[in-house]
Amino acid sequence: MRQLSRNECQLIEQSVFFDEQWYYARYPDVALCGMSAVDHFTSIGIFLQRDPGPAFSVAAYLDDYPDIKQSNKLAVLHFLTQGKHEGRRVRSDSGKTLLANELSWQPLHATHANQLEHKGEDNWLTVGTDPYFIYVLPPQQDKHWILIEVVQNTNTILSGRWYVDYGQGFSEETAYSQHLLHSLPNRKILPFTPDVRHLRFDPTDKADFALSVGLRYCIIDDATATEWLTFENTSLLKCDVKKLYQLSDEWLSQATTEQPYSIDTFAWHLFDFSNAMKMSDDQLYQNWIVTVEEGRKMPLLDVQDTLLTMKRTPLISIVVPVYNAPIAHLKQAIESVLQQQYPHWELCLADDASTDTDVVELLRSYAAKDQRIKLVVRPENGHISAASNSALALAKGDYIALLDQDDLLAEDALLWVALTLNEQPHLKVIYSDEDKVDEFNRRFSPHFKSDWNRDLFLSQNYLSHLGVYQHDLIRYIGGFRLGVEGSQDYDLMLRCLLHINDNDIFHIPRVLYHWRALEGSTALSATEKTYTDTAGLRALTDFFTSAGLEGVTVETGLADNTYKVNWPLPASLPKVSLLIPTRDRRELTEVAVRSILDKTHYANYEIVILDNGSVEADTLQFFADIVQEDSRVTVLKYDYPFNYSAINNFGVRHTTGDIIGLVNNDVEVINPQWLGEMVSHASRKDIGCVGAKLYYSNGTLQHGGVIMSLGGVAGHSHKHFPGDAAGYFNRLKLVQNLSGVTAACLLVRREVYLQVGGLEEENLKVAFNDVDFCLKVRAAGYRNLWTPYAELFHHESVSRGHEDTPEKQQRFASEINYMQQKWPAELQYDPYYSINLTRDREDFSISVD
Repeated sequence: MRQLSRNECQLIEQSVFFDEQWYYARYPDVALCGMSAVDHFTSIGIFLQRDPGPAFSVAAYLDDYPDIKQSNKLAVLHFLTQGKHEGRRVRSDSGKTLLANELSWQPLHATHANQLEHKGEDNWLTVGTDPYFIYVLPPQQDKHWILIEVVQNTNTILSGRWYVDYGQGFSEETAYSQHLLHSLPNRKILPFTPDVRHLRFDPTDKADFALSVGLRYCIIDDATATEWLTFENTSLLKCDVKKLYQLSDEWLSQATTEQPYSIDTFAWHLFDFSNAMKMSDDQLYQNWIVTVEEGRKMPLLDVQDTLLTMKRTPLISIVVPVYNAPIAHLKQAIESVLQQQYPHWELCLADDASTDTDVVELLRSYAAKDQRIKLVVRPENGHISAASNSALALAKGDYIALLDQDDLLAEDALLWVALTLNEQPHLKVIYSDEDKVDEFNRRFSPHFKSDWNRDLFLSQNYLSHLGVYQHDLIRYIGGFRLGVEGSQDYDLMLRCLLHINDNDIFHIPRVLYHWRALEGSTALSATEKTYTDTAGLRALTDFFTSAGLEGVTVETGLADNTYKVNWPLPASLPKVSLLIPTRDRRELTEVAVRSILDKTHYANYEIVILDNGSVEADTLQFFADIVQEDSRVTVLKYDYPFNYSAINNFGVRHTTGDIIGLVNNDVEVINPQWLGEMVSHASRKDIGCVGAKLYYSNGTLQHGGVIMSLGGVAGHSHKHFPGDAAGYFNRLKLVQNLSGVTAACLLVRREVYLQVGGLEEENLKVAFNDVDFCLKVRAAGYRNLWTPYAELFHHESVSRGHEDTPEKQQRFASEINYMQQKWPAELQYDPYYSINLTRDREDFSISVD
């Protein structure tokens, strides 16, 4: 397809029909893509049948002159070069944007409701886990599009799904997802061709769930569909607009003389692109604020009653170092303290010799207004640690809360801290979830954190804000330390760790702190302050020295402002017994065994192949050969029905390794350090199970640790993410504690394995035995751990097969029931995850419940 010539572009630009400001206003995606209005119209907009200005309606011109429409000519260019000389006329635009035009809406009524009990009007109750509506629409003679609007009032976000029946029934091939936001018109566009028979709408998969949904629809043409899909992609799904227009150029360039460009084809391209996108995290979060956070807030009358009945009303001193803060943001920070629902606080401000006199003047004005606000003006600049200590010197409170000069506290922040201290007065450190705010106070990028996660903290200062510390503890360690500026909060907590226990630390899973994201702030990007890495390394190194942990070294991690702690191997390397159950399938087992033998640097290990009834001659020959080739390999026969738990327990009884390694027969080693890395952690007395980072054969992630509660029992963290993805707040690049790890590659000390009774043979013969084992280890007081520095491929379940027979499905259902009966609390709440993140998927996305 040809591009417009320079003369044609100039002809359009200089015509009375092109209105630059109007074009920007009507099509907001243009400004987002960084193109000028005229460049956009002459390269893309004209082919999308967009209007150049209010005086020329392309839709009207094509309606008035069907010959132009049928010949796929460009309406504006045709009129300017031919139409006006032929006496053709143009009509003006209605003055409304296409998306705001009055469409011919009609109610959408279901002809069938499955597992849904009607409660009157638009109200329904789900009575099963597969509720759906069926709709029959009037037949169409031509290809069109259907725009469906759904309004739901269930005070949550729903994950809906549409199915289109083109005469062959409903299938996942013609299924389209739709997030349904609370109390908003949620619109979904679907192709509506003459062969469409039915529509099916699945609003949720939750049983015993009260629904309130109203639906209407309208039939639209290709031009309207194109406009809507462009708006959906750029404004609703927040896709990369430049990427969208690059794709647009590709689509348009595919047109030929034999197959000319048509807006129908372009609409289909946009439709496919839209369905490949998902709702932006920002949009989900904005709805979460309204539907979840607001619903959890305490009503004002309850706040007053709570304050009156509190047994303890601890004084909380808020420490704020100030230096040349932007006046508007500093004022908002102070106001966020004044607006606290909990009144028992004092604000301790230390100006670090600001050169901006307006800053000191503002601070003094606030100190004069409220006696709870204390101020010290330092005579010389000493940087943030010294200034923080000056603020600490003013503090008389029982607890110290840290606030940066341009950040904001949620109005109920101190209230929840005080309530927590009333319930658990022994606590010495409290931290909360947080998000970021831009210069307009728009909230975004929430960090829904793990409960106390010691190894994650040693990899990254994930505690950050809001941090509240017992004042006596801060006094004891001497306040902030000079020389670690940039990581002074991290250093403070590390020094506190030397004097407290894990149960002295508590996480409030509420967004109580809003971190200002400005240029130069680490809230905007971890790379904004490069000196923080160096300071963090020093803080960690000094921590391990003070703790008397000899041989521990620290280096920078795989992401900015993260760290890798290298734990020393014992002087006498422990022997590792790697147990590999298998039955036949030489092509898998040989790859696993030889990759370990050829690529592993750690020396003291044995491989024990647990032969569960192999009969293939090729496999048996491999067993005979490999035992002769390498003395580190032995084969033990286990001639009983397949029982993964029993096979491994058998292997443990017949080996002598200090450390047991459970390894699948379908893994393949990637990095030579994998075993040494895992042994260095498994040798730590407080660590139980150690898991590895596993990839599918295509390089995407198979295992980033096990999260309880996902999918009813447990799921894999970040499953199917790109192999090089950082994950949620870099968690795929950080050593961390998790509730469980997969037994596809799991190391644990023999003493721990035996202490908890090994794997469950009776009730978990195939599935979830590793999850159960990890929970037993956790219950015994050990921390399970996952490391991204041990990497292997895992061709998951290739050798075992699928749950594809009634017997297997019955066994799988019984294993699920066993787990849910044995671990009801643990499967409902995972301390290393967050109640604010989804339990429906494995992608750490915001919960829609």
